[in-house]
Amino acid sequence: METLLVFIGVIGNIISVLMFASPIKTFWRIVKNKSTEDFEPTPYVVTLLGSCLWVYYGLTKPDGLLVATVNAVGIFLEAIYVLLFLFFSSSPSIRMKTIFLVIILDIFFGLVFFTTQFLMDGSLRLTIVGIICTCLNILMYGSPLMIMKTVINTKSVEYMPFFLSFFLFLNGGVWALYAILDHDVYLTIPNGMGFILGTLQLMLYMIYMNPKAKVDKQSGEERWQQHQSLLIDPNESIERDQEQG
Repeated sequence: METLLVFIGVIGNIISVLMFASPIKTFWRIVKNKSTEDFEPTPYVVTLLGSCLWVYYGLTKPDGLLVATVNAVGIFLEAIYVLLFLFFSSSPSIRMKTIFLVIILDIFFGLVFFTTQFLMDGSLRLTIVGIICTCLNILMYGSPLMIMKTVINTKSVEYMPFFLSFFLFLNGGVWALYAILDHDVYLTIPNGMGFILGTLQLMLYMIYMNPKAKVDKQSGEERWQQHQSLLIDPNESIERDQEQG
């Protein structure tokens, strides 16, 4: 069982690194266009804080090395994303929102660290940090709900990166399995939610992955209707207007 647990944990680490790296394509677009467009900073800032807390949790837990190492990679990559978001913000309001989120979440991490480190013993510290990590991970996995709402409203997946959704699905599934085998409820709950939300996002991709074809079809129908209206006898059009009047 121990060997299986380590094997699944290593696979989970690989998938987690790929998940952390999945927004690279999005940020390459941001750098290239010198604008964050309609991308949201919240998922990246929240993920940065979550990675910090999971590193702390992994270092606090006796057998939590796999959790700590992969989230250290997450801290590095998410910090780069947040800095790029600040530098290429498409508007002052987006930049201020990003700065505000970073300040608030950094203060929160500082409070959690100093409170648990100096006011609590080992077992209580692990419990409290685990609960906080679980709640924050739920928030992290829930933050794409805003993007999903945008997808439904616009009927376009342009601002919901596919690979982020795909690796969210894989990461949640593998780590949920690892947590169940390790009897770690703090990992099971948020990663189970991540698996469900990742599944929902992939379903949205299947529905809205080709909006251009729908738009072209709609435009073609509108052009056909306009063409048909030009073929109508003007006298019939006038008589119809008089009857409607």
